[in-house]
Amino acid sequence: MSAQEIFDVIVVGGGPAGATAANDLARAGRKVLLLDKGGRIKPCGGAIPPRLMRDFDIPEHLLKARVSSARMISPQDKNVDMPIKGGYVGMVDREDYDEWLRKRAQDSGAERRTGLYVKIIRDPDGMAVVHYQRRDGSAAMEQARGRIIIGADGANSVVGRQEVPGAEKTKFVFAYHEIIEAPANDDELAKRCEIYYRGKLSPDFYAWIFPHGDTMSVGTGSAHKGFSLKNSVRDLRSITGLEGSKTIRKEGAPIPMKPLKRWDNGRDVILAGDAAGVVAPASGEGIYYAMLGGRLSAESAELVLKTGDARALATARKRFMKLHGRVFWILGIMQYFWYSSDKRRERFVSICRDPDVQRLTWEAYMNKELVRADPMAHVRIFFKDLAHLFRLVNP
Repeated sequence: MSAQEIFDVIVVGGGPAGATAANDLARAGRKVLLLDKGGRIKPCGGAIPPRLMRDFDIPEHLLKARVSSARMISPQDKNVDMPIKGGYVGMVDREDYDEWLRKRAQDSGAERRTGLYVKIIRDPDGMAVVHYQRRDGSAAMEQARGRIIIGADGANSVVGRQEVPGAEKTKFVFAYHEIIEAPANDDELAKRCEIYYRGKLSPDFYAWIFPHGDTMSVGTGSAHKGFSLKNSVRDLRSITGLEGSKTIRKEGAPIPMKPLKRWDNGRDVILAGDAAGVVAPASGEGIYYAMLGGRLSAESAELVLKTGDARALATARKRFMKLHGRVFWILGIMQYFWYSSDKRRERFVSICRDPDVQRLTWEAYMNKELVRADPMAHVRIFFKDLAHLFRLVNP
């Protein structure tokens, strides 16, 4: 590589956020380097809404399953089924899905390299120089020069901690799952997500079983130090009769709890995806928000390249929070309150029986917008919530 080679944008991290940013910028004609360390699959249930399929041109062949309902299981083992009317939840396997996104970015013109990001230094002229370690066994150090750096290197973003003030203060839920072989000839389980709200399986989040076609994701998450995620998954597999299913792989990682207050350094670095903290509270959904964050960060980088005004980097976070900040705030309150004890979890699952709750929940999920067209439904939900809060009804 020529020492004088300069990329318009260097994207560090090849997950959904980084791959989306690299693809968008390459399609816009920018010289892009996509640097990914490789060899890692994020633990993820793999749920994506129809809105994502439309907005990011995702082909249906990547879907491992189409979920038509979710089953909520309470601490007292009461089941509430929430059918999806007029839609579905797509399920992907991150091993295949992420690589497809990276390959698309490459086909659009982005250059792909495998390497472990180490640091950024600046040339005498102020140009950012990314130092990274090759992953070919030689451990050789390489460099790449770039006008803008997009840090999409995950929740413990090294780019963020080095370059963006406040990134080191991120709080996490730690997630762990096991990909196992799915039971044969169980058509119902193949189209249903199961979500377990039990303190024994997660004291502050939830546990899950998500179908992936021939496989399943069985996992849990918690921010409590000392809580054994592996033991929780073992227990979940035992109580659901999945202990004998073949384990294909095991994965764990931190998941950010809320968006960072700042995504950029005001100069030449902007964050995207988990590095920016864009995972929805309560649900833990992150793929759609990561890809949107990657797109918005790419658009802000493009604006800086056109105008030379580094203040444009801040527009990505402003636009994201305008679109989804209220939803994240509501979900954060919901998680803090309803997940705090098994008594409250029992009532939360009971609320999910309500037809208005089910309809508005799925409409908001599939379209990624708060539903405002039916104010009376929101009023009914409000009074039902009050009844549960004051224990005027039995869960």
